Amino acid sequence: MKKKMTALTMAIMMAASLSACGGSSTADTTAAPTEATTAANNSEADSTEADAETKASDNAGSGKVYKIATDTTFAPFEFENDKGEMVGIDLDLLKAISKDQGFTYELVVAGFSAATTGLEAGEYDAVIAGMSITDERKEKYDFSDPYYDSGVGMAVNADSDIASYDDLNGKTVAAKIGTEGCAFAESIADQYGFTIVQFEDSSSMYQDVLAGNSVACFEDYPVLGYEISRGTAFKMPLEMEHGNSYGFAVLKGQNTELLEMFNAGLKNMKDSGKYDEILDTYISK
Repeated sequence: MKKKMTALTMAIMMAASLSACGGSSTADTTAAPTEATTAANNSEADSTEADAETKASDNAGSGKVYKIATDTTFAPFEFENDKGEMVGIDLDLLKAISKDQGFTYELVVAGFSAATTGLEAGEYDAVIAGMSITDERKEKYDFSDPYYDSGVGMAVNADSDIASYDDLNGKTVAAKIGTEGCAFAESIADQYGFTIVQFEDSSSMYQDVLAGNSVACFEDYPVLGYEISRGTAFKMPLEMEHGNSYGFAVLKGQNTELLEMFNAGLKNMKDSGKYDEILDTYISK
């Protein structure tokens, strides 16, 4: 795992140093159609958590289908591929864990803000969307064990002369509503004298910067690195800011059996090597 994260960090740092010539495509900001995913009833691997295994068996027999919401564009964790399919690290991991633990779910592509709002309103049972585990969020949600360590980065156009936060004085920057990147931007906005414009999805945020309406955007560092590696004409002039790990979230005090199954399945994925295999699918070594 340490070798894997080291390789990932090196790949992102190399991508951040390149100035590419392409652009990111825009995505529909409305909720995408619901996609259903059904997991196998029988686990292919024996769970090391006896209690969670029993709960998984009980749930499989009950016929319950968990409604799990995700983001629209947060590559490489969730995004739409060329075939129009929702894929990514989060979604592949969820699929593998559900198969391992024997539960069934329906995936709803809603956007990050809509996903968390819907979770709080009882419309969804859980959210998986590159969601950072923070103390503030812990007041409303129960999180799984961390499944990915992240941080915040700032991206500017490849030909931009912005090299520090001081250079943002008097200018406008972009951020995505409800994200750790947005929270970080808000925490330093007064100090460095810039204004924040917020977007519902990452693609619209990127386009705003590429069009020159905003001089920079704040987003999770590995996500920005992935965009640059795919040809988006960005660069990251600064080092990654310390961030939080990602977790699978349910409303506080609810769906505890789902959270326990996710944790047990996550452990099995790491022990079996499946977790690393999923990362390799989306992250170049």
